[in-house]
Amino acid sequence: MKADYLEESLLRELEERLLQPDFRKSAKDITDLLADEFIEFGSSGRVFNKQQIIESLQNEPIQSLAQRLITEFKTLVLATGVVLVTYRIVRHISDEQPVHSLRSSIWKLNNDRWKIIFHQGTLLRESSVQYDE
Repeated sequence: MKADYLEESLLRELEERLLQPDFRKSAKDITDLLADEFIEFGSSGRVFNKQQIIESLQNEPIQSLAQRLITEFKTLVLATGVVLVTYRIVRHISDEQPVHSLRSSIWKLNNDRWKIIFHQGTLLRESSVQYDE
């Protein structure tokens, strides 16, 4: 079942915040949004925990702070207070071909606050790859 409109809108807003350069560079903001048990399977093939992501984002090169656009955003309620979100990111860096990736996150409601507990990014070789419905 899809999340209700308000939950879906809020989760999209939270995912979009994670793409903003100022937010990404703020250890406090990232700490507040990631659950303590957070795990990421990065598009690089590496696995990160919460502390590693915070440190990685602090050292993120300026080039990585290119404009990112979310498309094909979808939600799926896994259980009460647990939602899977999936979407596509198109990253634009001036004078380079756009980079496309598929993303998924699992969000958990914790003391009336949404926290991300899992995230995965998968780079796409072709921008034409589409979700199967």
